[in-house]
Amino acid sequence: MRKFLMTFSLICASAIVTNFTFAQNNGTPDPVEPTSGAVLKMNKDVHDYGTITQGDDGNCTFTITNTGTEALIISLCKGSCGCTVPVCPQEPIPPGESVDITVKYNTSKVGPIQRSVTISSNASNEPKKVIRIKGNVKAKPTGSAPFNTGGPTVN
Repeated sequence: MRKFLMTFSLICASAIVTNFTFAQNNGTPDPVEPTSGAVLKMNKDVHDYGTITQGDDGNCTFTITNTGTEALIISLCKGSCGCTVPVCPQEPIPPGESVDITVKYNTSKVGPIQRSVTISSNASNEPKKVIRIKGNVKAKPTGSAPFNTGGPTVN
């Protein structure tokens, strides 16, 4: 009976450890970096404008680095709507080189920003990469009341 309890305890302990390890990886194996081909690496996946004022500059920049062994070719760079306009390089990106992608958001509309840009390429690790912009556009202040110091009015 003692051997049975020890064996049962060991089986339960190993099941718990296995379950914990599996849960840590969200059920997916660790990613393996490709060793050949073009490999797309981004400096960030999301740009947060924070709170900006209506009409402010809506430009932001993402940097792509090709960490692969072949040229990275971007075939399509598309915003999720007409208010999000990406500008991607047309030339191939040689191995080890970096380029910037500029994304312009039209800040004339007030409200939350939740948009995306899809980058299609020949990357062996992520042929379709989605980057996002977020934030909030607040209304531009309208006219202000004259400043009154409480002193005499001069006409």
